[in-house]
Amino acid sequence: MNLLSYSKAANVWTEALPLGNGRIGAMHFGGIETDRFQLNEDTLWSGPPKKNKKYDDQESLQKVRKLIDEKKYEDAISETKNMFGPYTQAYMPLGNLMIHYLHGDVAQRYERTLDINQAISKVKYTVGKIEFTREAFISHPHQVLAIQLTSSIEKKLNVNITLDSLLKYRTSYEEDEIILQGVCPESCAPSYFHDNEQPIIYGEFGETQAIHFEGRLGVIVEDGDIESQNGIISIRQATKATLYFSVATSFNGFDQLPGTDFGKLTKQNEMYLSKAMSIPYEQLKALHIQDYQHLFKRVEFSLEDGKSREQQDTDVRIKKNGANDLGMVELLFQYGRYLMIASSREGTQPANLQGIWNDLTRAPWSSNYTLNINAEMNYWPAEVTNLAECHRPLLEAIKELSVNGEKVVYERYGLNGWTAHHNTDVWRHADPVGDDRHGDPNWAFWPMAGPWLCRHLWEHYIYSQDKEYLEKEALPIMEGAAAFCLDWLIEDENGYLITSPSTSPEHHFYAENGQEGSVTKGATMDLQVIWDLFSNCIEAAEVFNMDNEWIQQVKVAKDRLHPLQIGKYGQLQEWLIDYEDVEPHHRHVSHLYGLYPGHQIIDGPLLEGAKQTLNRRGDEGTGWSLGWKICLWARLKDGERVNQLLDQLFNIVSANREVFIGGGLYPNLLGAHPPFQIDGNFGYTAGVAEMIIQSHKGYVELLPALPSTWLEGRLTGVRVHGGFELNLSWNKMQVSKLEVTCKADNPFVLKTSEPIIFREEGKEEKRIDSVDDLIEIEMEKNQQYQIDLVPGTQTNSKQF
Repeated sequence: MNLLSYSKAANVWTEALPLGNGRIGAMHFGGIETDRFQLNEDTLWSGPPKKNKKYDDQESLQKVRKLIDEKKYEDAISETKNMFGPYTQAYMPLGNLMIHYLHGDVAQRYERTLDINQAISKVKYTVGKIEFTREAFISHPHQVLAIQLTSSIEKKLNVNITLDSLLKYRTSYEEDEIILQGVCPESCAPSYFHDNEQPIIYGEFGETQAIHFEGRLGVIVEDGDIESQNGIISIRQATKATLYFSVATSFNGFDQLPGTDFGKLTKQNEMYLSKAMSIPYEQLKALHIQDYQHLFKRVEFSLEDGKSREQQDTDVRIKKNGANDLGMVELLFQYGRYLMIASSREGTQPANLQGIWNDLTRAPWSSNYTLNINAEMNYWPAEVTNLAECHRPLLEAIKELSVNGEKVVYERYGLNGWTAHHNTDVWRHADPVGDDRHGDPNWAFWPMAGPWLCRHLWEHYIYSQDKEYLEKEALPIMEGAAAFCLDWLIEDENGYLITSPSTSPEHHFYAENGQEGSVTKGATMDLQVIWDLFSNCIEAAEVFNMDNEWIQQVKVAKDRLHPLQIGKYGQLQEWLIDYEDVEPHHRHVSHLYGLYPGHQIIDGPLLEGAKQTLNRRGDEGTGWSLGWKICLWARLKDGERVNQLLDQLFNIVSANREVFIGGGLYPNLLGAHPPFQIDGNFGYTAGVAEMIIQSHKGYVELLPALPSTWLEGRLTGVRVHGGFELNLSWNKMQVSKLEVTCKADNPFVLKTSEPIIFREEGKEEKRIDSVDDLIEIEMEKNQQYQIDLVPGTQTNSKQF
């Protein structure tokens, strides 16, 4: 059962339960005397879009390249700091909806749940003989948070309701409504930037160029009395009441100044509320469930012995059983899909570092988009777990980012094409960050975000086979990123193409001369990301039979890229030179991009080198780092090693977000880096899919990385490269049933060393023999097929 369940209210934010419709987010605490819905809206960011000062980094670029060649690494770091730019702006909290009950804080039989089958949170308890219930959801079709309050005995519902915010705000009321109006800061410094005496700066209502917002709460009471005064709605002697919250902001787009007219926001909110409140609550809920389940119900996942155990709180179950509780393994997989739907819908902003949930004005890392792993990891499960529509916000953001990225590349470096650096925000910041020499180049100066983000454009095509999308949307942006790479690459003394300056995200090295450095040339990740982009551009060109001068340049440059290398410990080298690691167990494994999510490393010495790299790094990690290692070991087909990582991930950490020791999951199952980052959830869901099915080599491989504890299971509705959907069941770690639905005009290629029996409804079955461990099956578009493996067939890499 896809249910998070607790026997007590949330005391802190990391125990509250997340709701969302892609745009509006809420964390439901479920308190008895006072219940809190902490609110967010995905366009509430500090700052208007600002034109940064003019930069010309061409002189510094040449200087730092010369210093690197001279192996003056400390000087190279110093010179790179001259190419820094401003920090991004920050994602803001909207406010709090508080429901204060007049029955006190003593209750019995308390239950608090989040049903991810329906995207509904519920609270139930008794005071005396009265059962009080609360039910909440955020409707995507109607764009409101709806909360229904009930009392089992008539006229026993007595509550006060308020709205407030940490931002600059004011409240007013109109009959049965509370209105919260506010403005975001004009600027907000990152929480780790301590040199600013006024880290948050506000302008005035109606004058500031920052985002204006309005939240509006309406109430319907079936019986009883309702009164509004002093910013409080009071409900007395009611049996049932329904609250409807809507929000509108003046965000006009990444390259436009926000509006200042609260009248427009009021009109928009009144429209939302009037539509939602004009239909019965049960109908509103039914439409919400229908809309949500259209996405969520596409994929089902179950494991033998994955049923609910004795009634226990979700966090207690995990503390007792860890990854051995297969029901929790199932739940966390689907929870990742739930969070994707709740934080990223078509037309919204992409899921940021915390999805859409944030209660702090200076959130960790500004709750922005960190582009050297975290923003990308958020979307690793989107295509494979059949949520391609939820991928669209990121794809649209990449398109917008390429506009600013083109300006940055031309103005700063005098080059063609586009890229972005370490961070971005709602304004599509593309410059390096670090402020005035404040940051460290190992994270502040990383110009490879554009090429990495282009992998998402390609993934959206390779799963869908949508040639119109590829031609009109993806390929032009990929061409721009490739143009930057062609100009950014330089020739080394051996005639290879490399990057310089270059960093391996957030890691340092010891050079042979004893200097500690982070800025060098030819970091392995750079070469892998560029190889990946060039490869995908070439393959895209083949789709359209393109053979122009540009694609020839890409082919030649790809062949001239410096080859990947094996270092003195048998590891895949992280840098062009085989430096010593400053942190051998560093959480980043950036130079394994070519293994996952890329596909450059598939066999031979490089694959063995990747394994050795992971062994040297160790299995320690938290949040997203564990998520990436799960995906990597799954791609390496080592299910038992993955299971060891799951044991670490299934660890409930302190709910105090200031505790930075250990990691895993918070009590509400959100990823604990710590502090909270949502990428750990998404990385886990992608990793589970990778354990069960892989298609990155041009064929489908079933059960490549099952741990021995997953003897029997079922995964249905997942997608693979080439345009297919699969329903897969297994027993005793062997495939017992495979159904394939063809969504494109491609043959289906299956890895198996044994024959198969192939059935299409209404037609005669066929036996097809394996050739070189592969079977190719011609299929008709929009048809479903059943494939039975001949007894004795082994499709996974291990024999049991």
